[in-house]
Amino acid sequence: MQRDAQRQVYELLAPKLYASCKRYLKKEEEIEEALADAFFTIFTKLDQLKEIGAFEAWARKIAVNHCLATIKKKTNFNMYLDDVKTIELPYTDEDTHLEENDLLELLNQIPDGCKTVFNLFVIEGYGHKEIAKMLQISEGTSKSQLNAAKTKLKELVNKMYYKKSN
Repeated sequence: MQRDAQRQVYELLAPKLYASCKRYLKKEEEIEEALADAFFTIFTKLDQLKEIGAFEAWARKIAVNHCLATIKKKTNFNMYLDDVKTIELPYTDEDTHLEENDLLELLNQIPDGCKTVFNLFVIEGYGHKEIAKMLQISEGTSKSQLNAAKTKLKELVNKMYYKKSN
């Protein structure tokens, strides 16, 4: 009976948690590993859930934490945008709307530190103090990473989607 319940929970949450992991991690292997680790934690720590109505948010937080653990192992949060190369995407005309997949592609072009802080602040709704604690960085670093992410994303959006034809 417990295995059936776990399978149902997995089928319900896997697509949502996969999407959350994909916002943080680029490599498919890392995404799948974080997702597997998250479900292991969810199923083994279910007794720590305080309110059943918060289950999905609790599960997403676990998945994000596994992604952050992966990122912290390999990311220098003090990297500056000058060190990053821009990849040319196909040009689209001005009537094109920026879709979720387009944003993910653009996010994958900025440094992992900027991307992580952007996701935590803009998408997940954490404050700089919380982000600093989660990533073991200063609040100032969190703020500068967010500013750098916004600057680079604006530059990429303008360059890829709104450049004028000559």
